[in-house]
Amino acid sequence: MNQTAFPDRPTSPRQIALDWPLMRKNFAPSDLEAVVELLQQDDPVLTQAGHVRAFEREWSQWLGVEHSVFVNSGSSANLLTLAALRATAGPGEVIVPTLTWVSDIAAVLQNGFEPVFVDIDPRTLGMDNEQVLDKITPRTKAVFVTHVLGYNAISIRLLDDLARRRVPLIEDCCEAHGATFHGFKLGTLGLMSNFSFYYAHHLTTIEGGMISTNDERLYQVLRMLRSHGMVREATDDDLRSSYHLDYPDLNPEFIFAYPAYNVRSTEISAVIGRNQLKRLDGNIEARRENLAVFLRHLDAEKYQTDFDVAGCSSYALTLVLKRPDPLLAECVARALRSAGVEFRRGMSGGGNQLRQPYLRPYLGAEHWQAYPRVEHVHFYGFYVGNYPDLPREKIVALCDLLNGL
Repeated sequence: MNQTAFPDRPTSPRQIALDWPLMRKNFAPSDLEAVVELLQQDDPVLTQAGHVRAFEREWSQWLGVEHSVFVNSGSSANLLTLAALRATAGPGEVIVPTLTWVSDIAAVLQNGFEPVFVDIDPRTLGMDNEQVLDKITPRTKAVFVTHVLGYNAISIRLLDDLARRRVPLIEDCCEAHGATFHGFKLGTLGLMSNFSFYYAHHLTTIEGGMISTNDERLYQVLRMLRSHGMVREATDDDLRSSYHLDYPDLNPEFIFAYPAYNVRSTEISAVIGRNQLKRLDGNIEARRENLAVFLRHLDAEKYQTDFDVAGCSSYALTLVLKRPDPLLAECVARALRSAGVEFRRGMSGGGNQLRQPYLRPYLGAEHWQAYPRVEHVHFYGFYVGNYPDLPREKIVALCDLLNGL
């Protein structure tokens, strides 16, 4: 687009320095002290052991679920969740977002499911719930929803219809720790849920992830899948005994029920997670307040400000142009770089996943054209880092800069 079409728009942003990374100081001195205390023990156990079990219990209590399984990343949580679904439900279709992290869709493909894509709801950035319901067929094994950037992506109508049709809901909450829907934490409303503890997230174990569920059978499957498929990882005595009786020729310590993985985490990561959990609620509240300041000060004529923030836990500050405008989008990117503000263009996961090369063999080269709303955020959406000690005056200064473009 020719810049002369906008003669009143500055082509160079006002020069300010904000020094604003995606995340800052997400590892506290007390986290380091907890790790040092562990390492200073006489002959400490560092592989998965008591602290991992304690972290799983404490996380389950905080979230409000019966069971949790700690793994080495949020992507591994995605993988095991879909592997458990395949092991218990068989092959079929899984309805997935067009705006999400690659590992959600990769896990669907890796476990032999067929992905069925849905466009976004612009106010939540999650899947359009009506499109989800329209795409359910007898072959649908689950709806795999992503709560993008901490926004809630589900509705009462979606939950009621899925329950009526007996279609499981799986929640990707990797960017939505502590977000709520009608008073319930996201991650408690489906069959299984996934969380990421990557460094930039609400809670970090540096790398790490969690799978949560209220389903006892799936919990046992997930425990085995996490550790090579070994039956000894199950906590159900009857389940272990049944395998021992069925396979008397095998050493009971080495019976492998599934061709699975090793995605265990460590005691070091669990110690960090347990310590971080103590301040998680306060961090979430600070993020929510930061988002409110940001959206309140943005120019609603240029940028979208009507996001559905009810219950949002705000992984990042959401910046979407109200209308398609290539020149303004480029001005925004230049202004952010000049001010030292780290950002991601295209929104969560780099934008429309259907444009990615890994999906071309499955969908062809032009399938993305059927999803115009995710296309808009792909080209005209950004996010900026949000963290608890982000100064409010910086947020206002950034809004002033953006509004002047």
